[in-house]
Amino acid sequence: MRMLAYLLAIVCVIFAVMYYTMQAGQLPTFMPGYTAGSTHVHHTHALAAAVAAVVLFVLGWFFGRPRRTA
Repeated sequence: MRMLAYLLAIVCVIFAVMYYTMQAGQLPTFMPGYTAGSTHVHHTHALAAAVAAVVLFVLGWFFGRPRRTA
């Protein structure tokens, strides 16, 4: 579970960087927000992907903690 959360967080970081640095017309066609020939940059998509990455990193850390036994 921890590894999956970390993997998804890394993917979200990559998407956040792509959304912030690329125009909508340069994005891969499978990504939401792609518009052929558009020069718009999706700052909101980038912020959402970055927040998702932070949440997934925290979940990965939480699931990776050793459990206390009483």
